Amino acid sequence: MESHLPKKGIFTASVLQNRKLGDKFYRITIELENKAKNVFSAAVPGQFVEIDVSRLALPPENHVPAQYADASQRNVILRRPFSFADIMVSDTSVVAEILYCVLGPATLRMKTLKTGDIVSLIGPLGNGFSIAEKKKTSILIAGGMGAPPLVHLSGLMKSQCKDMEIVVFVGAKSVSDLAFFDLKVDKLIKTKVSLGEFDKHKIKTHISTDDGSAGSKGFVTDVLKDWLLKNKPDAKETIMYACGPEAMLLASAALSSEFKIPCQVSLERRMACGTGLCQSCAVKCLNKDDGSTFYKLCCKDGPIFWSDEVVWE
Repeated sequence: MESHLPKKGIFTASVLQNRKLGDKFYRITIELENKAKNVFSAAVPGQFVEIDVSRLALPPENHVPAQYADASQRNVILRRPFSFADIMVSDTSVVAEILYCVLGPATLRMKTLKTGDIVSLIGPLGNGFSIAEKKKTSILIAGGMGAPPLVHLSGLMKSQCKDMEIVVFVGAKSVSDLAFFDLKVDKLIKTKVSLGEFDKHKIKTHISTDDGSAGSKGFVTDVLKDWLLKNKPDAKETIMYACGPEAMLLASAALSSEFKIPCQVSLERRMACGTGLCQSCAVKCLNKDDGSTFYKLCCKDGPIFWSDEVVWE
């Protein structure tokens, strides 16, 4: 019987912690009001929430980076979208973790949140990753801030798919851009670091950085291609999941096509409303039957798409 419970809602959440990680990254932990349990218990990795930051204060002027001094004075009217790094639902609470990077006036305001503060959010929104439980191997590719939904996905897959091999590839510009992870650094070997979020699930992780400051030097998709050539996984028994900058997603889509491995990608667009009303987050897609193109909305139809349905431009 089809459930008649609402799939999303407007909720308040209390800040449990807003921890600074490195120079510009933060991990915020929030506890949602009790009535959110019905919808968030069914949330899946890849979905997101829209947070209202319009009522949040700016940090003191001397704590505003020079490059954001002018932009920080703008009124932030629209909500901002954030994916989950984890959602923990118990009999008594719904706790969610969100990783974010300070990039403008909205996130400047978010970093002022402290324990006990209340925020308003809409969610869970969009469609998340679909877990291919019958596959033998899952490959997760995270670029930059694309890691949070894949951290969420890896934990769920590890609990649901006991016999599946999960391999993670993480890329960033430098080791400082991996600060939002629980980093473990080998002081004897400069480039040897491990990521606690994946280590705790005993998931194989390959790290690469553009400058070689952690892991292999180069793009994450180059490291993945070398691994695919060496390990030759059965394409019919393998699936890929990717989240990160558009150029990295395009490269992941190309590998999906080359190695005939299906790939789900998490796209990022300006999602002003998060519910499909404003039509601002159109994604050009391919009709595989006749080769024509049409548009879907990232917030409503996505943000998860199959890589071969997206027209990459």
